Amino acid sequence: MMNIPLAERIRPQKLEDYISQQHLIGPNGSLTQQISKGIISSLIFWGPPGTGKTTLAEIIAKESDRPLYALSAINSGVKDIRDVIDSAQKNKGLFTTKNPILFIDEIHRFSKSQQDSLLAAVERGIITLIGATTENPSFEVIPALLSRCQVYVLNPFSKQDLLDLLNRALTTDEYLKTKTIELQETEALLRISGGDGRKLLNIFELVVNTFTEDYIIITNEKVLQTVQQNTVLYDKTGEQHYDIISAFIKSIRGSDPNGAVYWLARMIEGGEDVKFIARRMLILSSEDIGNANPTAIIMANNTFQAVTTIGYPEARIVLSQCAIYLATSPKSNASYVAINQAQELVKKTGDLSVPIHLRNAPTKLMKELGYGKEYQYAHDYQNNFVEQNFLPKEIEGTKLYEPGQNTRENEIRNSLKNKWKNTYDY
Repeated sequence: MMNIPLAERIRPQKLEDYISQQHLIGPNGSLTQQISKGIISSLIFWGPPGTGKTTLAEIIAKESDRPLYALSAINSGVKDIRDVIDSAQKNKGLFTTKNPILFIDEIHRFSKSQQDSLLAAVERGIITLIGATTENPSFEVIPALLSRCQVYVLNPFSKQDLLDLLNRALTTDEYLKTKTIELQETEALLRISGGDGRKLLNIFELVVNTFTEDYIIITNEKVLQTVQQNTVLYDKTGEQHYDIISAFIKSIRGSDPNGAVYWLARMIEGGEDVKFIARRMLILSSEDIGNANPTAIIMANNTFQAVTTIGYPEARIVLSQCAIYLATSPKSNASYVAINQAQELVKKTGDLSVPIHLRNAPTKLMKELGYGKEYQYAHDYQNNFVEQNFLPKEIEGTKLYEPGQNTRENEIRNSLKNKWKNTYDY
């Protein structure tokens, strides 16, 4: 029993035991309705690791009384897919009239040709496809296959979900029930797990196994000490993937090209998807560099296009060049902060009316009502600027963009200050 990981030992077998994702499997959840009616469409689960994608697929197959075939995109090819489809066709009608389910884990790692090989079987109803991915399917799943599937988003486990998971482990696992375990502190367990249920259970089991006595007290200090001494835990389950990309991004954000290249090498040696790495750098180029160096996003976008075209091993050179460029660029998160503040303002103030001088006036009635009448066309004025209000009256003068402290954005700040005088307090 102890050779089987805790997460596997307490894996739920039916929908009512499944923790989290109530928007999908709650009383009014869309998946609950499908399962109850026995009508399962092809679908893709998109969400971070450890949120129960595989478990949900297994429960759907069991509760809808369908045969389940499972493949992992990491070690499966077109031949494996065809073998499963052939098997599904041969066995159809022998045990059930319902379409078998083909579950493909990490479907984003399948190439276009591998995904193409699924199309006919999905379209003809030979199989019902359930794909699982940690990546945005809009980018990673071919349009023809995506159009034949419903996409369901799985959220990271909430704090309460994680606590419920721990309590289930304590009350249902036969091995843990032989111990007296006191959860004196849980903050470190919850923080390190990052909303990943499997990671939480792996760490919890690791901590429990460090005790030789049957009376166990779980504290933050004990958890942190154990995890620091056993980082190999994450290599075995693939979860270190997320820790390493975090270290990579933070190294670039911290302007350390050496750290960036080291963590990049770790990902390359681990066979990481080049598009995954390039996409993270593309996001960072806007979030952490932005207008401090607008060329960064061009560089990152070109890198994404290049590595998508050439693949390994040459892609490592392009990735290295981009990582070093981004790490040595001036940094600013001003644009990122600005849109966050703007969204918060919208949530607080609701749908404020557009000022009448900014409204479009395509009809005679609108013109008579004064739509656009007092709008001043910037190009009619010196330096293509005239001071006027562009925000709803209720929030007039609210400054959302604060330029960063770098050469280029200092120039932007001075320009805005000259234009807007005291309106926005630049």
